[in-house]
Amino acid sequence: MSYLVFLSDIIIPLTAFSIIVYGVLQGVSVYDAFLEGAKEGLLAVWQILPALIGLLTAVALLRAGGVTEALADLLSPVCQLLHFPSELLPLALVRLVSSSAAIGILTDIFSVFGPDSFLGRCASVMMCSTETVFYTMSVYFLSVGIKNSRHTLLCALCANLCGVAASCWLVAAVFGK
Repeated sequence: MSYLVFLSDIIIPLTAFSIIVYGVLQGVSVYDAFLEGAKEGLLAVWQILPALIGLLTAVALLRAGGVTEALADLLSPVCQLLHFPSELLPLALVRLVSSSAAIGILTDIFSVFGPDSFLGRCASVMMCSTETVFYTMSVYFLSVGIKNSRHTLLCALCANLCGVAASCWLVAAVFGK
């Protein structure tokens, strides 16, 4: 066990050191390449910053205004029909847009139902098996200048839906209800 702890402590510094050594052996000016990459990264952040601010503001407004809870109440009959816990619907909806807001909802679920409850376990697995689709698409597509996302949104939403459904199914299969 101590070997695994040592390995997990040293893996990232060892990887960074290996990249630097490889670059030096290839005759690359490693420091200049690092500075150029950092400059490009800052330019990318500067370009996508307005979209990020807009997304974070929209999530904060929707959550503070109770829109996610109202939408969850509206979709509650559908959840009952599908045997999906309606208490997890706000998490599934907010997770599409913001990971940090979803963590806030996850914390609320933990405090109300407990982390070892069926809902707590489902929420934990859901956080690991879904993605912040709108955030990810805006960041990556804006950073490389893609204007037409074609079928990406539909496929990503379907994948997220599968992750949400699978999270409850897997928890029920492994731990029971």
